[in-house]
Amino acid sequence: MAPIRQILSAKEIMVSSLITLSPDQNIFEAMHVLMTKRISGAPVVDASGSLVGMLSELDCLRILSSDAFYADDQDEEGSVRDFMTAPGLHIEPDLGIYAIAHYFLTTSVRRLPVVNEDRLVGQVSRRDVLRGIEWMRRSRRSRRGADYFSVARSWSAL
Repeated sequence: MAPIRQILSAKEIMVSSLITLSPDQNIFEAMHVLMTKRISGAPVVDASGSLVGMLSELDCLRILSSDAFYADDQDEEGSVRDFMTAPGLHIEPDLGIYAIAHYFLTTSVRRLPVVNEDRLVGQVSRRDVLRGIEWMRRSRRSRRGADYFSVARSWSAL
């Protein structure tokens, strides 16, 4: 009988401690967050925690073609809502790693928000999928004689 192989899901590889932005947040403040946190984008959520959009570096580049950049008082012009991309593609926590990889292979997205019952619960990036692949490879190699806890520790080490 062939060994059972665990297929990781979004809830197992996602990052749940996210930097999020508000749709009413000033676009220049949001850009500052992206720059200081060294992230290329962030989910935009409303007061109830529902995903309403994504703000990426590419979205921020649109500022150059807007009146907000040329305004005398830039702090007063433009909100995240004006520049964010509609939420579009998102995934559920139980979606398997193979399906997640398929999204990354067939679209230009770099990160997928994980939504459960209309609330943002995490995010999966391309790197998270690579980390999951590495964990599956390691766990497959170490299954002979390894217990569950040593395999679980190998995931947290990634």
